[in-house]
Order: sequence, then C-alpha cells, then structure tokens
Amino acid sequence: MTSPHRAWFVAAVTFVTITGAAAFRSLPGLLIDPLHQEFGWSHGTVGAAVSINLALYGLTAPFAAALMDRFGIRRVVAVALTVIAAGSGLTVWMTTAWQLWLCWGLLVGLGTGAMALAFAATVTERWFTARRGLVSGILTAASASGQLIFLPILSWTVESHGWRPAAVTVALAALAVVPFVWLLLRDHPADLGLKPYGAREYVPKPEPAPGAARRALTVLFSAVRTGPFWLLAGTFAICGASTNGLIQTHFVPAAHDHGMPVTTAASLLAVIGLFDVAGTIASGWFTDRFDSRRLLAVYYALRGVSLLFLPMLLAPEVHPPMLFFIVFYGLDWVATVPPTLALCREQYGEDSAIVFGWVLASHQVGAALVAYLGGVGRDVFGSYDVIWYASGALCAAAALMALVIRRRPAVPATLLVPAGQGRPQEA
Repeated sequence: MTSPHRAWFVAAVTFVTITGAAAFRSLPGLLIDPLHQEFGWSHGTVGAAVSINLALYGLTAPFAAALMDRFGIRRVVAVALTVIAAGSGLTVWMTTAWQLWLCWGLLVGLGTGAMALAFAATVTERWFTARRGLVSGILTAASASGQLIFLPILSWTVESHGWRPAAVTVALAALAVVPFVWLLLRDHPADLGLKPYGAREYVPKPEPAPGAARRALTVLFSAVRTGPFWLLAGTFAICGASTNGLIQTHFVPAAHDHGMPVTTAASLLAVIGLFDVAGTIASGWFTDRFDSRRLLAVYYALRGVSLLFLPMLLAPEVHPPMLFFIVFYGLDWVATVPPTLALCREQYGEDSAIVFGWVLASHQVGAALVAYLGGVGRDVFGSYDVIWYASGALCAAAALMALVIRRRPAVPATLLVPAGQGRPQEA
C-alpha cells in the first residue's frame, strides 16, 4: 500500500496551525459588550480596535508571503504565533482605549496577518500541482474550524468568568501550536527530496529571495497596472466587509440588541463556522471544475440577498428562518477564497501568492471599515439595520464586478519570468 504524499501531511499541519490562530478571530464580537460595560467605551471605540486589527491583518499578508520566501515558512509562522499570544495576553492588564488599540489592534493584527490566507496560498503553491483548488478550500476552512471550536468555549468563558480568561485562552492556544510548526512543518518539497504533489518533474528549492519588502512592493506596482487586480481587490474588499467586518464583529451585539442571549448568538456564529467548512471545501472542488468568475458572481449575489432579509430575522429566540440564514451564510462565508486564489494564480503566475496577499489586504481594509462604521452606525441610529442593507447592496455590486474580470489564457512555463520580476507581459 502506497503511503500518502508528504504534501498532505504538510497541509494537515498547516490546517491545525491556522485553526489555532483562528482562536483570536472568534473573540472580538464577544467582547464588544463586556468592554463597553466595564470601561464605558462606545461601540465605535471598540470597533476602532477591531478595525486596526483587520486592516493590519490584510496589509501584513503580502509582506509575510515575501518573508516566507526569504526566511522560510516555519520561522515566519512561529514568530507570528508568538506575537499573537503576546498581544492577546497583554490585554488583561489594559485600562485605557489606546492599550486596547495597541494590543488587540497592532500586535494581534500583525501576528494574524502573517497567519493570513497568504500562508495557505504559499503552502498550496509550493507543495501541490494537482488538487490546488481543493487544498486551498480545505486550508481556508481552517479558520472556520477554529471559530467552530473556540466560539462556544470563549462565549461560555466570557459569560461565566469574564473577558480576561477568554483572552488568556487565546494566548495559550496560539502558543500551543508553535511546537507543531517548528517540528513538523517543512518549507519546500525539495527539503525532503520530493516532487510537489501531482508534479511530473522534481522542482528544486529556490534560493532565498532577498529584499522581502521590496519584492512585495514591486509585485504590487506591477499588478496595479492591470485591470483584473482592481476587480479582484474590489470584490474581495466587499467580501471582507460582509463577513469579518460585519457578521463576525457585529452579529452577536446586534442579536443581543434584539434580546437574544450572547451565548445563543455565539452558538449561531459557531454553526456558521460548521457549514463554512463544508461550503469552502465544496467551493474548492467547484473551482477545479468551473469558471471561477461565475462562481464568485453566484456567491456574492446570494450573500447580498441573505443580508437584506437579516433585519427581519433577528429576535429574542431562534426561529427556523434564522437557522436557514445561518446555514446559508455559513456555506457562502469564505467560499469566495478558492476561486479568487485561482484567478490570482491564472493572472499572475509565480507571483500569485504575493498578489493574493495584496488582494487579501483589500479584503481586510473592507472588513476594517465596516467593523468601525458598523459600531458608529449602531451608536448613531440605535440599530444595525442600515448597515445590513448597505452591505447587501455592496454584495450585488461585487457580483457584477466578478463577471467582468477578463480571463487570461494559459502561459507556458517557459515564458514565465522569474518570481519577483513581475508578471508576463500581455501580447
């Protein structure tokens, strides 16, 4: 019996790593009300910390992808997890809003940025030639798995023991993953004398790429001169606005506004995580078989429709229509990632991981804006209704943008320029 290719083992370690780092992504929505009650901080003030975190999460990603090319995946990820643990652990001693912005916003934002989807993109690009859509879907689902695991635990901890033990739990979860990364993860198949999964020929390990920051910026300056980059960045910004910025940050306090217990609302978010795993893996399978642009258009259109109905579904108790929304939204949550990553790979070749990092940065900028504006909107209007409707309209715009992305014909490998020197010029 033939043993599984080592690439699947690396993918499994990557999955566990992203799952552990996802503990922090489960926390912000649970702490808005406790921090408001203890310190008197407005929803906008707490939302600003979430906004800083989400923005840095995205803006760090392309530099992290370049740093992985320079120093290796293991070193970058191990340091990132340590920074996450430090930022989350230090929040237990904070007394002023700027400390929240520093620890929760800056430190954890930088750490999670290095653990962003660019990490999954780099592993997929290096270790797999076949099944890339499926693998990117599985690794993307890792964040949802972390949400599924940690949300019930953290919501119970916040309700029973306060928000500080929950922050410590996140710090310990991040630290616990560091040994797995350092001992089990490998940077490249060539380190073990292997070919990437599905490859016909051996691929030598590239030399460390110096000037990580310069390379990330060079790739960006090359990509921004192309139309597909702006369309991918725009659609992904709306994706972030309607998921991380909106639902993940504001669903629990919005449901609580309608009389729903925090633990119940958090459990609904965990169910979103459960179906997110299935939806994202299925999306990866679809991406290997169907036009990625049409997949994105369908995902965004359906998401927009569901957001328009959400204000009518919020109530003190969970009714069947709300359960339908949760299941539907979970299936659609990050189903956009595999087709977006596939389009980046199609358009930008060997630079695709860094380009995807910049596209992910737009995702998080969109999330950051809505995380902040959602809190401000709640303070101004007294409810989240306007935010739900506006986000639904944005999703409709994203569906149209996805359809106008121009396909790029396959380019023979012999015509690709070396990584870091820009994408091939169009004829």
